[in-house]
Amino acid sequence: MRARDRAPAGALRDYLSAAPPTRTTPLGELPLLALDFETTGLDARDAHIVSIGWVPVDGRAIRLDGARRLIVRPAAEVGESAVVHGLTDDVVGAGVALESALDQVLAALTGRLLLAHHSVIETDFLASACRQVYGEAPRLASVDTLLLQERVVTTTLPHGQEPPPGSLRLWAARARYGLPTYRAHDALVDAIACAELYLAQTAELGAGRELLARHVVARR
Repeated sequence: MRARDRAPAGALRDYLSAAPPTRTTPLGELPLLALDFETTGLDARDAHIVSIGWVPVDGRAIRLDGARRLIVRPAAEVGESAVVHGLTDDVVGAGVALESALDQVLAALTGRLLLAHHSVIETDFLASACRQVYGEAPRLASVDTLLLQERVVTTTLPHGQEPPPGSLRLWAARARYGLPTYRAHDALVDAIACAELYLAQTAELGAGRELLARHVVARR
């Protein structure tokens, strides 16, 4: 039985029923959703989502009219993670339930590729949350701006040389393109920052040729 048929009726089944972009979709037509999670830790097996931000990207356009930020009510205290994201137990306690947040994220992601910086964080947490809420996790393809930045930086280095430490981080990568510095660890701001970086990276990587979805989808 396919995952779509095992999924309960609702957002996850709708997501799995929609055709994703093909590998031959030109980047100028590629629908993506830049997504960022703020969490209580880095391991999706025992940490919790406390905030989600997203913004659609249609080809070369960032759709701010579709941007959204949610505070999510976790099943545990935020602990020392509050130092990073600034969200206290009082703030997240007034947030939406994880099920409601997932329904909204999956609706926004339907028919789009997930875009994130170091996207394994978003794919792992989203899959874990789906298993928790729906009992089923989708297979999530993604476009990862950290991996794109590695390609960009590597082409400027002698063969076999590794990128300098820290050069692949979101804000260092943005600085290379002269993109502005924003406040970090706000889920919506980070999603927008990722979307802007993606446009800059793909403009450089695609100079002189047309890039397709298969040229930017993360290979893991």
